[in-house]
Amino acid sequence: MSPIVRAALVQATWTGDTETMIAKHEEHARAAAAQGAKVIGFQEVFNAPYFCQVQDAEHYRWAEPVPDGPTVRRMRELARELGMVMVVPVYEVEQSGFYYNTAAVIDADGAFLGKYRKHHIPQVKGFWEKFYFRPGNLGWPVFDTAVGRVGVYICYDRHFPEGWRALGLAGAQLVYNPSATHRGLSSYLWKLEQPAAAVANEYFVAAINRVGVEEYGDNDFYGTSYFVDPRGQFVGDVASGKEEELVVRDLDFGLIDEVRQQWAFYRDRRPDAYGPLVEN
Repeated sequence: MSPIVRAALVQATWTGDTETMIAKHEEHARAAAAQGAKVIGFQEVFNAPYFCQVQDAEHYRWAEPVPDGPTVRRMRELARELGMVMVVPVYEVEQSGFYYNTAAVIDADGAFLGKYRKHHIPQVKGFWEKFYFRPGNLGWPVFDTAVGRVGVYICYDRHFPEGWRALGLAGAQLVYNPSATHRGLSSYLWKLEQPAAAVANEYFVAAINRVGVEEYGDNDFYGTSYFVDPRGQFVGDVASGKEEELVVRDLDFGLIDEVRQQWAFYRDRRPDAYGPLVEN
C-alpha cells in the first residue's frame, strides 16, 4: 500500500431538509473521487440540522437505524460506486428509547465495517445533547479499511484525551473528528486541541466543523475544517470560516512511523502508573 493517502472532508451548510442534504454530500463525494480521494468524512449528524440547540421531542424523528437505515444504505452504495472509504455520522436509533450520536464506517467496496458511538455527551446552552443521546458503549474501535486504519472521535469527545489515546493504542493512522461547534464557545480551542492530539498520539486527524447559522438556534458554526499531521502541522490550508467547502489533501502515512521512531511517546508511556487517573 502506498504511504500517500488522498483524503477528503466536507464542511457544509444546512439545506433545510434531509434529502437535499444527502444529495449535496453525494455531490461532494463524487467531486472528491474525481480528484483522486480514497477516503472521505462528513460532519456530525451530517444529514440533519444541529437540532441540539433546543430540547424538543420532535427531533427524535431524525434518528434511523445503523447500518440498516436509509442513509447508511445509500452511502454504502455510493462508497461501492466510487471505491471510497466513507465516515458517515448520523443520529442512530437502536431500539425505542435508545438513541446515539453515531458514525458509520464504510469500506471502499461498500462493506459496513462498524460504528463509533460518541462517548462524551454535553449538556450546556446550545448543546443540549443529553436530551437526545445515550453515552456511547462500543469503545474506541479502529477499522481496517482500504486506505489504512481509521478511527472516529465525535465533537465534544475531542476535549477528553483518553479516547484519542485509545485510538492510537489500537493502531489508528487517521482519526476523523466530525463536529458542530460555534464561535462563541470554544473557537480558540479548535486549532489547538486536535493538533495537540495528533502530536500526543502520532497520527493524522481530520477535524470537521459545520458552517453557518441554522434554523433551530443562533449558533454560528465557524467551519475552518482541516487535516493535521503527526507533527501537529496543518496539511495545506485550513478551510473557510464562512463558506461550505470540500477539502482534499494528500496524507503521507510514512510520517507516522518516522515521528513515532523520533519522539517515541508510545515507548515511554507508563500505564503501570496511570491507575489513579480512572479511580475517581
